[in-house]
Amino acid sequence: MPKRILCLEDDSSIQLVLQYVFEMEKIMFLMSDDGREVVERALEFKPDLILMDVMMPLMDGITALKILQRDPSTSKIPVVFMTARIQPQELQEYLTLGVKGVISKPFDPMTLITQLRAIYG
Repeated sequence: MPKRILCLEDDSSIQLVLQYVFEMEKIMFLMSDDGREVVERALEFKPDLILMDVMMPLMDGITALKILQRDPSTSKIPVVFMTARIQPQELQEYLTLGVKGVISKPFDPMTLITQLRAIYG
């Protein structure tokens, strides 16, 4: 299970749910609502996992993922997308891009940690 998670999510209610879940599990986390900030913060925070929404206002998760993958310092950090866009062709695109897994929204806060454990290993 990851000990440090960097989250990209622009919905404040989902941010609060994630904060609650991670605090209950004693997981260090850093929350951001800006894809550009996640790219910068990944270098300094050194997360074990990045949990990203796909649809974001300034820089979407796919663009942020591609930037992270190009940097040798962040290219090995596993990324999990969290999105409501989970049609089969969309899921295939995400996996082709190199994400470690996809969690569908809305997600169940009670099973989120179980899902992350299954994906992270």
